[in-house]
Amino acid sequence: MTLSHAIPDNDRPPPVRAVFSAVTWKEIAYLLSNLPLAVVGFVYAVVMVSTAGGLSVTAIGIPLLACGLYLSRHLGRLDRARARGLLGVRVDEPTPIPGPKRSGGFFPWLWTSIKDPVGWRTVLYQLIRLPWGVLTFTVALTGLFVLWPVLPYLVRLMANVDRAMVRGLLSPSDDLERRIAELESDRGVVVDTAAADLRRIERDLHDGAQARLVALAMGLGLAKEKLLEDPEGAAAMVDEAHGEVKLALQELRDLARGIHPAVLTDRGLDAALSSVAARCVVPVKVVVDLPGARPAEAIEGIAYFVVSELLQNVSKHAGPGARGATVEVWRAGARLMLRVSDDGRGGASAAGGSGLAGLAERLGAVDGVLVVDSPAGAGTMVTAELPWRDRG
Repeated sequence: MTLSHAIPDNDRPPPVRAVFSAVTWKEIAYLLSNLPLAVVGFVYAVVMVSTAGGLSVTAIGIPLLACGLYLSRHLGRLDRARARGLLGVRVDEPTPIPGPKRSGGFFPWLWTSIKDPVGWRTVLYQLIRLPWGVLTFTVALTGLFVLWPVLPYLVRLMANVDRAMVRGLLSPSDDLERRIAELESDRGVVVDTAAADLRRIERDLHDGAQARLVALAMGLGLAKEKLLEDPEGAAAMVDEAHGEVKLALQELRDLARGIHPAVLTDRGLDAALSSVAARCVVPVKVVVDLPGARPAEAIEGIAYFVVSELLQNVSKHAGPGARGATVEVWRAGARLMLRVSDDGRGGASAAGGSGLAGLAERLGAVDGVLVVDSPAGAGTMVTAELPWRDRG
């Protein structure tokens, strides 16, 4: 019987492991690098704040402070990278401050930069890190020669304090920063959507009513020339021009209805959506439950166009088997709810590139949500949420 079989498994000593793991050595490297970097950061923060404060009575003091806070963001980026590499702290980068052009000019950018919470928290981090850096550097360095047995425990304790400082002072303000990023993205969507709508209106005017009016002017000019020589021919040309005028007016009415229908302004969503539903190729039931209340004009207009586009999708994609559709509108607390459903062939998707994807982006630009439920062969139900804003 060998010795390994004679000793019970539970009584065997644990396997030999290295006293200092790779993580511990990284933490030691972080603590030793604290002091030199803390000196640089402390000097920068003190010089920047004192110089900008001393010059605040002049024209360059405030811009100098804004630039100093902007540069402190870069110091914070370096500190986050060091903590990420040596301490394993994963901290998201804050949202960049938009430049003067995107901020609306120099003075709005200046005001935003001075109020920047990320920059001020980074300055605070640089100021309080110097005494802490002296302590951690001293303990880590002397511990390598004096406190070797307990050094891993001391290093872990001090590294955890550093981790807390990085997370507390160098991380973005989650809700605020995320909201700023969303608003920046949403503003881009709104601008792109508005530009696309303007291009569509311009194209419709150029290819439709404008071309028709140009032809009408030419026809009336020819009729004027023939008025004395060929009165009957001129009268026929005038009759033809009269028909062109009617068509041009109808095209202009359709275009105006696409911008903002008069029935929506005068009578609200119920009447406007009923008018849209009447043009759908399948029977549509409209149920609007907004007793005694109308949302803000902008929200009401978005709701109208969302339902209009969804009903157009019903006409185009529901298929010949579709027997009907339903439009429901109601208020749920601080949200305006819309639902368009049909019993068509289903299979709709809000994947990238589709019309529903574009609709979801437009809703997202006003803090709205679009949910699509469309199993193949079982119809489609699209639910949209919009923020309720009272009419001013």
